[in-house]
Amino acid sequence: MSIPAVPTPASTSLAKRVAALAGDIKLSHSVFALPWAVLAVFLAAKTGRPQEGQIVLIVVCMVLARTCAMASNRLLDARLDALNPRTARRAIPSGKLSSRFVAVAVIACAIAFVLATSGFGILYRNWVPLIASVPVLAFICAYPLLKRFTRLCHYYLGAALALAPVCAWVAIAGSLALEPLLMAGAVLLWTAGFDIIYACQDYESDIQTGVVSVPSTLGIAGALWVARLTHVACVAMLVALGIASPRLATFYFVGVGLTAVLMTVEHAIVRPNDLSRVNVAFFTINGIIALSVGALGVMDVLATR
Repeated sequence: MSIPAVPTPASTSLAKRVAALAGDIKLSHSVFALPWAVLAVFLAAKTGRPQEGQIVLIVVCMVLARTCAMASNRLLDARLDALNPRTARRAIPSGKLSSRFVAVAVIACAIAFVLATSGFGILYRNWVPLIASVPVLAFICAYPLLKRFTRLCHYYLGAALALAPVCAWVAIAGSLALEPLLMAGAVLLWTAGFDIIYACQDYESDIQTGVVSVPSTLGIAGALWVARLTHVACVAMLVALGIASPRLATFYFVGVGLTAVLMTVEHAIVRPNDLSRVNVAFFTINGIIALSVGALGVMDVLATR
C-alpha cells in the first residue's frame, strides 16, 4: 500500500499552532499519570508533606515529559496516522502542523525538561533527576517504534507511564524503595490494559498497515481477554502496595475498591462486536481511576503523618 504524503500546512500564527499541538496531543490527558506522581511525592516525603516547590517542579516536569513524548509520537507516526481513518485528522497528516514545527516542539520541551530537573539539584541538592533526565526522555519517546515489531508495545507504554511515580519518588527521596516499584507495576498494568482496549479500534487498520499490537495478533475478542487479565493483575498490585506501605490505609483501599468496580464497568461496556463506548472506557473511567487513587492515597498520607 502506498503511503500518502503529508500535506504542507498553511501559515498560521504561533499561538494557533501551539494551541493545535496542545489539542492534538490532548494535553489535558496528563491527568492519567499526574495523580500517581503526586501520590508518590507525598509517600516519599519524610514528613508526609512535600515542599511546595517540589510539587511545582514535579508537575512542570510531568507536563513537559508527556508533551515531549506525545509530540514525538505524532512525529514518528505521522505516515501511519495518515493511513488510519481514525487518526488521519491529526495535526500533521491533516496539514494543520508541519513536521518541522512538531520537531522543534519536541526539542524545546526536552531542553525545558532537563532544565526543570536541574531545579531539584539547585534547590534541594538532589542531582539524580538531572542525571536521569535524558535516559528517561529517550525511553518514553521510543514508544511509537515498538508497534513496528512487537505486540508488547502496550506494556512498553505502561512502563513509560510507570516512570511517573518512580521518578517522582526519586526526585523527593533521592533513592528508590519498594513502594514506588509496586506503584509502577500497578501503573504499567493499568496502562497496558486500557491501551489494549483502545487499540481494538484500529484492528483493521493495523492489519492493513502491518502495525503489531495485541488486537492485530490475537483478534479483538482475544485482546479484550488479555486486557481483563492485565487489569486483574493491576488490582492485585494495588492491593500489594497498600499492604506494603505503612501510610496507606482506609481511604486508599476505598480507592482500590472503586478501581476494581470501574475496571469491571470498563470491560462490561466494551465488547468485541460493539466498540462504540471505547472512548468512555478509555478517557472517562481511567481518568476517574487515577484521580481517585491519587487523591484518596494522599488523604491517607496526610491523616497518618
